[in-house]
Amino acid sequence: MKALSVRQPWAWAIIYALKDIENRGWPIHYRGDILIHAAKTCTKKEYQLAREFCQGMGVVIPELISLRRGQVIGIVTIVDCQFSQVASGWGMPEQYHWKLENPREITSIPYIGRLGIFEVPDDLVMEVAA
Repeated sequence: MKALSVRQPWAWAIIYALKDIENRGWPIHYRGDILIHAAKTCTKKEYQLAREFCQGMGVVIPELISLRRGQVIGIVTIVDCQFSQVASGWGMPEQYHWKLENPREITSIPYIGRLGIFEVPDDLVMEVAA
């Protein structure tokens, strides 16, 4: 199954806080379900900037120490992708906005993330997503 690494707390926000836009510098043509992998790396500064942004969206995120990292944490459906020059909601300016729907939590799967879209073996996913 296709997967995407997302740094925390953004990965958490996709699965638990209805973050319905993923901002990327590149478009995606794929439509359908994709695993959300919580990247292993997150600096305190990155976390603080994300926390402030989320607070502006009315979302209180968990403390950094309690966020799962280096694991697949959920599934979301990519339904569209549009470039936007302006910010709106979760969308940042000058980014491709990947429109996300139907976030689902799964039992965490420890896994090493990668850049871009990558594959996670179906047998690992079927055990926890059923």
